[in-house]
Amino acid sequence: MHEMSLCENILQILEDHSIQQGFERVKIVFLEIGLLSAVEPEAMLFCFEAVTQGTLAEHAKLEIIEVPGNAWCTVCSKTVPLHQRFDACPECGAYPLQITGGADMKIRELEVE
Repeated sequence: MHEMSLCENILQILEDHSIQQGFERVKIVFLEIGLLSAVEPEAMLFCFEAVTQGTLAEHAKLEIIEVPGNAWCTVCSKTVPLHQRFDACPECGAYPLQITGGADMKIRELEVE
């Protein structure tokens, strides 16, 4: 489950920013997860709670914002929605598509004290 290591990395980012910005507690983490990122939101919620026990983010709420997948079709020259990697273009049926959105995971915002 790579979500555990992702949550450990998020905690490290939170701890680094708490030193830089002088906050002591994290209340909410707003996390964008792309549909094409291969990250399971439910697993992230579970792992986040486990990883943050006894830390500045203990009892923090993890708000997940799901980002849809998008791709550029090199054949029909359109930006199209993409629900899975390696799908064909929904407009023309062509391969390959260049993913333009929904493949990342990033911290969008924090609510801290």
